[in-house]
Amino acid sequence: MAASSRAPASAFVRAARKVYNPIGFSKGYNFTLWFIFAGALMGFILARLMYLDYSGVYCSTNPDDSGPNAAAPGECWTYNQKEYLQVGIRMHLYTIIPSGFLVCFQFVPAIRSRVILFHRISGYIIVFLSLAGTIGALIIARVAFRGGIDTQAAVGFLAIIFLGSLSISYYNIKKLQIEQHRAWMLRAWFYAGAIITNRLILVISALITSQDYSYRTAMKCDKLGSFYDSPAALLDAYPSCTSPENYAVVKDGMSGSTENFGAALYKSFGMALCLALAIHAIGVEIYLQLTPAEYECLRNVCYHRQLEAGFKNPGSAGLTVDRLGDSAPWVPADGNNTSKPGLIASVRE
Repeated sequence: MAASSRAPASAFVRAARKVYNPIGFSKGYNFTLWFIFAGALMGFILARLMYLDYSGVYCSTNPDDSGPNAAAPGECWTYNQKEYLQVGIRMHLYTIIPSGFLVCFQFVPAIRSRVILFHRISGYIIVFLSLAGTIGALIIARVAFRGGIDTQAAVGFLAIIFLGSLSISYYNIKKLQIEQHRAWMLRAWFYAGAIITNRLILVISALITSQDYSYRTAMKCDKLGSFYDSPAALLDAYPSCTSPENYAVVKDGMSGSTENFGAALYKSFGMALCLALAIHAIGVEIYLQLTPAEYECLRNVCYHRQLEAGFKNPGSAGLTVDRLGDSAPWVPADGNNTSKPGLIASVRE
């Protein structure tokens, strides 16, 4: 994307352009949004790179390591009960972390325009890793964070809209419908980014429920036993645990014992993910509605490329509203309106 032709309004804007113009941004607000959201995702991913060491960090198997695992309390014990659950969590960690790292660079204009081959190859890798990572998440959804119906529903819904958005985005780029490719790729990763907001809501919710003595969570006794050194200690704390198949009621408490901390997280996870998804889904639609000029300019780019490629409906060869809905047929702008060289020159697939 070319640098803005307008004179800078202040010395700050002049200095800022020296930062964001070289990486392809022509408008400060676009760079700011990319910096905030892609930066948050990158920070989240970098903080979890250590999870790729599954046995050493995420679920430590070192008997000399008395520190807690990186996973939530009791999660590693659950995953270790069945081999397919270990496969699921490993598949999720080993694929979604690299894909989240790569996708941050996909939204850098300079890379899309100057390193086209990297953008394309990285895109295919991201789609493949995202598919594998989502399958891994679905495998463990039944047991993750106690595997309640709310958690299963939230994870399943996120999987559907995430993979659905990626699929629509992929179809549109094959049809050279670049503005729809952009929109659906933004949707996909805004949805996926809900897992970051989920963590914030999860902690806040767990802290709130921990202050109310009435919040309790039913936990199976065999899992509770993983927090105690002996069956006698478990039975002393929870008299109902005379059998591993029994359940005990555990008080939510962020500052209590390990099982209290786990109970607070288990209770809040499904709700937190649903709320985070709603926030992100609304947020990305607001952003897309506030950038109609970018949408229209990209669509004019699509029109010329689809026309050159011999598509039947240039400008509307992909999944556009005028093809699928009752919108008036889209009409390309005239030559004067399509001569935005900064944006048009930057969109190269």
